[in-house]
Amino acid sequence: METETLALAQEMDFSLLALFWRASFVVQAVMVLLTVASFWSWAIIVQKFISFRQARHDAARFDRSFWSGEPLDELYDKIGKQPRGASEKIFSSGMTEWRRSHREGGELIAGAQARIDRSMDVAIAKATETLTRGLPFLATVGSTAPFVGLFGTVWGIKVAFEQIAISQNTSLAVVAPGIAEALVATALGLLAAIPAVIFFNKLSTDSDRIIAGYEAFADEFATILSRQLDS
Repeated sequence: METETLALAQEMDFSLLALFWRASFVVQAVMVLLTVASFWSWAIIVQKFISFRQARHDAARFDRSFWSGEPLDELYDKIGKQPRGASEKIFSSGMTEWRRSHREGGELIAGAQARIDRSMDVAIAKATETLTRGLPFLATVGSTAPFVGLFGTVWGIKVAFEQIAISQNTSLAVVAPGIAEALVATALGLLAAIPAVIFFNKLSTDSDRIIAGYEAFADEFATILSRQLDS
């Protein structure tokens, strides 16, 4: 009997694909869900690294132009109506409101400073929304994937015990496949959650730094315009 059991266990296929196909429908659904969440998380991570690098490059390029000593009106005309980076959009929104705050005779309309600040705040808010888009999904995966995987494991173990009860056989060849299938769900949950948590923290910190740079530039630009308003 033991020899037959050992031979049956050796013939059993324990590859991930085989474990998936032998699992119950609920466990299969959990595995598919966690696999999709993992791939989606990695897609967001790669996309964010690319977009953050581009945002830092655009900000550095604009800072060089802004602090080069070139007149602000000429810089604004050079950027035109299609600013490329968030820094250019913040600058353009401030300069657009600055020009709109002057009447045809050159007289300044009251409340210009407040309107300029609000205009730049709106541009910063839009840039923030773009930078942080997708990060809540990483946070969700990081916090829920282990529990989803655990649910799949509990369900798989339940099914395994039901099969044991039906077959009335507690040999390793009967117990091991069901337990292995169930544990794969937990492994997939951790595989999806760990990178999501790590890169969520990393990307959140990077986005905060980039946004802080936008806010610092907006404050400096508002200070420059306030001097011209006072003069």
